[in-house]
Amino acid sequence: MHIVVVGLNYRTAPVEVRERFAFAERELPEALKQLKQTKSIMECVIVATCNRTELYAVVDRHQLCGHYIRNFMEQWFKLPRDQFTNHLYMYEDEQAIEHLFRVTSGLDSMVIGETQILGQVRNAFLLAQEQKATGTLFNMLFKQAVTLAKRAHSETSIGESAVSVSYAAVELGKRIFGNFRGKTVMILGAGKMSELTAKHLHANGVKQIVVVNRTYERAVELAEKFNGVPCSMDRAVDRLHEADILISSTGSDGYVLSREQVAAAMHKRKSKALFMIDIAVPRDLDPKIASVENVFLYDIDDLEGIVESNLELRRQEAAKIESFIEEELEAFRSWYKTLGVVPLIRALQEKAASIHEETMASLTNKLPDLDERELKVIRKLTKSIVNQMMQDPIVRIKEMAGEKRGDEAMDLFVKLFALEDTLAQGDEQQKQASGKERSAHGGSSKPVGRGMQPAVQLPGRTAVVTP
Repeated sequence: MHIVVVGLNYRTAPVEVRERFAFAERELPEALKQLKQTKSIMECVIVATCNRTELYAVVDRHQLCGHYIRNFMEQWFKLPRDQFTNHLYMYEDEQAIEHLFRVTSGLDSMVIGETQILGQVRNAFLLAQEQKATGTLFNMLFKQAVTLAKRAHSETSIGESAVSVSYAAVELGKRIFGNFRGKTVMILGAGKMSELTAKHLHANGVKQIVVVNRTYERAVELAEKFNGVPCSMDRAVDRLHEADILISSTGSDGYVLSREQVAAAMHKRKSKALFMIDIAVPRDLDPKIASVENVFLYDIDDLEGIVESNLELRRQEAAKIESFIEEELEAFRSWYKTLGVVPLIRALQEKAASIHEETMASLTNKLPDLDERELKVIRKLTKSIVNQMMQDPIVRIKEMAGEKRGDEAMDLFVKLFALEDTLAQGDEQQKQASGKERSAHGGSSKPVGRGMQPAVQLPGRTAVVTP
């Protein structure tokens, strides 16, 4: 078996392409059902966000898995393959696992270290599990990925530093005011960046937001989002003294506030601190305003400098998470190798149970006068002997399976205990069960026998799915 991921993200596809591959939330259960029924796919999870659409799958062969998954995408989204194939990437085996770990921990995000993706991956896995689209491998892998991401954010400070202009503005404000409880924000202009900054400030507890715009209707519209107060541009100067924080992004050709106007407002404020953020290019606020006592003026370059500094801190923290990922890869690799041991142990237990039953049957024939109590005691003691005899071999084969020559150890284990016939019978029973399931559901038969050996190997393959 192999683990693969096929997808597109903000690096490989522009938004006009990504939006055509968005899964509506209500459609995801049906999409999972159809993907699971796709030829060669044994388990699947769909991770769909605004920045990525990724299809994770456990497949019984990797040679054509990209072809089958691409066909699914073509049919589901009703788009010819030549419109999206060049935007796709595919990772197999160990590189697919590493990719999932990086995605979940925020290292593959547009904003490195963001935490939202953790919840999105977790929800995608839980939905797939609920729809019975996952099995042994993905139940283990996705739980491990979620646990890794939680560790990454609890044991490093990757998510603590502001890495957007709007967040940087909030961080600066906290340095000045400590917190925003009871503070009033005035927005000059209704640009996207001003709105985002106001949104973050509002979430951090500001008391009131005053929205100023040349088009009063737009001021009303934006004010309603924050339960704020609209204001016309010609009234803004008169109300400036009410503001503790001012965010300006008007698109004006010249300065909209002068040093004299701000100094007059500060006189009314009795020199209480005023935090001003000029996000406009060209600038809205006269740089001389910074000379007014207790006025803290920052422009877009100041904020972007903070962002870049914090991004560098996040990159340093990301290096720590990379070491976590290496640890988790090794842990998954060791766990995966032991899967091949399970059928062997089951075969040994079945053979031992069969021998035990035959021995008990022979005993009752030779000693017909034994009563029920005596037979129960003998059965219990002999079964204990059998279990104790198997205990050490089972422990040793589990250990040896995870070592470098694990495959050879498992083959030797089969020969030493003559398990070939028992394993063959188990395979036949599983094929029959899979055949019945196929008839019931109309899907392909995908038996997993004892031949399931580790397919997660180093190095993994990386490829772009081609037509």
